[in-house]
Amino acid sequence: MIPLHEWLLFSGAALLMVLTPGPNMIYLISRSICQGRMAGVTSLIGVVGGFLVHMTAAAVGLTALFMAVPLGYDLLRWAGAGYLLWMAWQAVKPGARSPFEPRELAPDSPARLVTMGFLTSVLNPKVAVFYLSVLPQFISPEHGSVLAQSLTLGLTQIGVSFTVNLLIALFAAGLSAWFARYPLWLMLQRYVMGFVLAALALRLVQEQRKLA
Repeated sequence: MIPLHEWLLFSGAALLMVLTPGPNMIYLISRSICQGRMAGVTSLIGVVGGFLVHMTAAAVGLTALFMAVPLGYDLLRWAGAGYLLWMAWQAVKPGARSPFEPRELAPDSPARLVTMGFLTSVLNPKVAVFYLSVLPQFISPEHGSVLAQSLTLGLTQIGVSFTVNLLIALFAAGLSAWFARYPLWLMLQRYVMGFVLAALALRLVQEQRKLA
């Protein structure tokens, strides 16, 4: 069984990741503002489906495979850190846009909303990096079944992400309007996210292999 402090730390990491700008957040905010809250919530169903794909891929052995091969794990760890640093730069670079500045989207049917949400999530490299680089750090054979740990952590990530994204979909218009009135906070939000992403990348680089 995963120790409580490890589970809480993982939950915090999942929360930080879902709060960082990415394709899912940008899509849900834009969809909610352009087509309404219900469209945003409907799209979220597809996003959660994408999370389930990533979780299943990790739980059936992908995580264990990379953890069992030192070179594979190290390559994945460094690739994940590099991607996190790239996202940090995207957040703070001159001319960068906040996800709370929505894109214009034409109305879509419920079926297409679910499909687009699913594709946005399943093709989201941030989610893949999280499952393949961050999640393995919290798995240890001494705590029991690797499969059970992967499922527990995966469901935790899905629960955290669903809650945050649901709030984003429901209150996207208000958040976007608030940031539009206070552009200084919009800039601050980008720099805070950039710092968080860089810190996660540094932690990932310094992390030692837990499975031997």
